[in-house]
This record gives sequence, structure tokens and C-alpha cells, in this order.
Amino acid sequence: MTLMAAAGGAPALSWPGTAAAATETPAPLQTQSRVAFLELLTLLQEIDRRYLSAEWNFSRPQDISDGHRDIMHLLAAGLNLIAESDPERPAFHRMVSPVVKFQGDNPDAIYYSTLIRDDRAYRIRGNVGGATYTSISMEIGSAGGHYPTGVARAINDKELKIAPDGSYEMILSPEKRPGNWFKLESGTGSVTTRHYFEALHSIAADPMKVIPLTIEPLDPVAPKPAPTDESIAASIRSVGNWVRGFTLDQPPLLNSGKPLPSWVSVVPNKFNQPALPDGTVGFANRDAHYAMAPYFLKPDEALVIEGRFPKCRFANVMLWNRFLQTYDYINHRVSLNRKQTKAAHDGSFRMIVAHSDPGLPNWLDTQGRPSGLIYWRFIFPEETIQPIASRVVPLASLTKG
Repeated sequence: MTLMAAAGGAPALSWPGTAAAATETPAPLQTQSRVAFLELLTLLQEIDRRYLSAEWNFSRPQDISDGHRDIMHLLAAGLNLIAESDPERPAFHRMVSPVVKFQGDNPDAIYYSTLIRDDRAYRIRGNVGGATYTSISMEIGSAGGHYPTGVARAINDKELKIAPDGSYEMILSPEKRPGNWFKLESGTGSVTTRHYFEALHSIAADPMKVIPLTIEPLDPVAPKPAPTDESIAASIRSVGNWVRGFTLDQPPLLNSGKPLPSWVSVVPNKFNQPALPDGTVGFANRDAHYAMAPYFLKPDEALVIEGRFPKCRFANVMLWNRFLQTYDYINHRVSLNRKQTKAAHDGSFRMIVAHSDPGLPNWLDTQGRPSGLIYWRFIFPEETIQPIASRVVPLASLTKG
């Protein structure tokens, strides 16, 4: 007999409440967890009916399929990051991976996250682990799995007092404490860490890469109690908050009634000047200049992008679908950092976005997708970023010369 079979036979044991109903099907027991679970199912139905529809400007079959994949990834992330999260006893977990993507993942970065309380004190220990750039952000409004309403503070590696071996330690608390202290702002509900690498092989695709990182409460905490009906119901609802925050709570891009950030272009195949985000973008990196534009290409067309990398800490470009998920960077070249880019001595480059390989350097593979998003990051630029020029040309016009 297998362990699972033995467990399935448990109702036959003399446990309270299990002796009845041997000859009839009982009505479902009403628990708080069942109510919360049904709420989650209802939410998923609403997301399918409303979010994946013309109401959010999704009308193509590919959009709907990509949307369902995005929701599956959000559920996976919610179960990993939110469902069992304990702000009293936090622990960092990796946010995204090659198979779980959301909210603008990056092939050249590893991200960790945890929920915390804004009235507690915590010690974070870590090591940069060879990263080109490291930062720790505190998000506001994210308690209980909700989507952040802003970034309270972003602490970058210039402030971390990094030891010669790459290690660092910091204290987060509402009131000043001894050590490398940073104020924990009121309303903070989560901490997100970023670890960017410029390597020939995308760091997010390396299953062996782990960033040393821990967080612990500074004040005594009682042993964690066993799950209860109430706590499990709260856990399910927090996952619902998480999934809703990335879907129904996000207004359609062009119908929100709010002006778009200056760095977001709505003109196909044309980029606006890269710029810093403001503090109201929930997960934005406050040290990064961004630029984003949609691309639209016919099967026989290519988008030629020309520019020059500025002096900066980190820079890269990548392809996303409409749900801000990177394309497959395990099996295709869908992103380029500076080390992966063949550029001139002055940092100038030419990149080609196309559905098939033009036989030239710096090809970004659309995997046959006629449209998507192109996204740039520039960390700590030391000079003005030159405009990013782009033009659509016949693919056949590109030669190796």
C-alpha cells in the first residue's frame, strides 16, 4: 500500500466527524477556506471574461492564449511568493525564472522578494555575488499580496557598505538602530531585490546561480503556529489579491485616463528618449532609465535599431509580449546586454529585430511574433543617452556587407 493510498483511507479511521456518511454523500462542509477558494475561482472567471477581452484591448487569439499563460505564471508566483509568506518571519524567494515570468522580467537579472511588516525591525545579510548592480527596494501598499502603489525607498549598492568579499549587512526598522540602518517607511509591505549581470550567457537562464541573501527579525518572534482554517483562508485571499493586482486592477494602457510616462512610446517601431520612472510605478527601478515601444513587423520586414551605449553601470534590451513577459531566452536570442552586443569602439551598435536570422550580428529573434514590445534599461548613466534610432526595412535588403 502506498502512502497516498493510506492517507486516502484515513476517513475510515475513528476520527471525529468521519463515521457518518458511509452510505450517503454529505453536503460540503462550509469552512472559511472553502469560501475563500470559491472567491478565487470566481475571480479567475472574471479575469477570463473581462481582462482577456476587448475591454482591456485584447482581441487577437494570440493575446488570449498569452493572457492565459500569464495568469498561470501569476498563480505560480503567487503560490511561491505570497501564499505561505509570513511577514513576522520573512524569507526571500526568487520572483521570476525562465518558466515563471511577469511584470517585465529580465534575462540578465535575478530578483528576490518577501513580504514584511512596517512596524518591525529586520536584518538583511547578503553578498553581491559578482553582480554588476545590486539594489533593495521597499514597496508601499503591498501587504497581503496587493499590487504596490509605489516605491518608498530604493537602496542601491552605493549605500550598502560592501566588504572586500562582496558581503553586506543592513537594518530595516521604523526607528533608528545600531548598524547600517535604513528607515522602514510607513505602509511598506514588501522588499524586492535586484541583481543585474552583464555576461555572455543570460544569468536568469543559469539554474546554478544563487544570490546569498537572508532576512531575519531583530526582535524575538514566537514559534510559527500551525495553519488554521482562518489562516489558510487568508492565504488564499492573498493569492487572489496578487493575481487581481496584475490584471483587473491594472487599467488598459491607452484607456487609463492618466498620461503615459515620457519613455513609453505608442508609435510602432519608434522609441522615445529614455528617462527615469517616477515613484508611482509599483515595481520600477529608481536607478534605471527606461524606454519602451511596440514593434509591428510583416514576415518580410526587419526593424533596424541604431544607437550608442552610454557610459553606465548596466544596459540591455529585450523583447516582451503584451503581458510584459520575455520571449524564450533559453532557446532564442531575445535580449542583448553590452557584453553580448557586437558594438564599435565608441559603443555604437546596430541591432536587427526580425522573424528570421538575417545572418548579421545582434539579431533579436521575434520567434515569428508579428508584434510585441521592445524594452531598454540603462542603470546609472553617466552621460546623456543618445536617441535610439529605428527604421523598418525589407529583410532581403540586409546584407553581410
